[in-house]
Amino acid sequence: MIAHVAQRAGESGAAEVIVATDDERVLRAAASVGARAVMTRADHASGSDRVMEVAESCGWPDDHIVVNVQGDEPLIPPAVVDQVAGLLDRSLGVGAATLSEPLREAVDIGNGNIVKVVAARSGRALYFSRAPVPYARGGIPSSVTGPDTQWHRHIGIYAYRVAALRRFVALPVGRLEATESLEQLRFLENDIDIVVEEASAPVPGGVDTPADLERVRRAFDKGVAG
Repeated sequence: MIAHVAQRAGESGAAEVIVATDDERVLRAAASVGARAVMTRADHASGSDRVMEVAESCGWPDDHIVVNVQGDEPLIPPAVVDQVAGLLDRSLGVGAATLSEPLREAVDIGNGNIVKVVAARSGRALYFSRAPVPYARGGIPSSVTGPDTQWHRHIGIYAYRVAALRRFVALPVGRLEATESLEQLRFLENDIDIVVEEASAPVPGGVDTPADLERVRRAFDKGVAG
């Protein structure tokens, strides 16, 4: 899985791709496809902390943009890596950027494993939640068609400016973050803006369960993952 993620990130326009890990097995997986990998500390509380360690060790300046691609996203399209970096680059005064896509089925809207995001007209994130937000007082429809769905899945890819990331990792875990178990809420609780844009290409879900793993394996068997 790590090898596939590294390959897809490498197909983007990123100036450099680094696999950050605390596991020798991940180092070997990255090496199998010629990707650069670095060993980081084992005590990081989140992937953002691990990214910050790499940023510090590489001496990246405060305005440098770094994209965090999760290691469980083997089907992520390279185009969205470029998209989220470009979104942050043109969003002055914003610390981080991320992506979303519409949700169409009630079962997904109500699924606590699918994180929802609500954004302002400007694209600024208002809230992230495992709950079906916005709450539909009249009940969630069984399916949503057309362009006007109110529910959007948060895609777990982030672009950060190094200065904002440094501030983020220095902050304590917030109450909302702890309640929802969503680290992106730490940004919002501390008035650090996140800008959100709908993904330019469909992004299959990551691998969180054995069923997800089988779904991804079927995708590769069918040759639909590149």
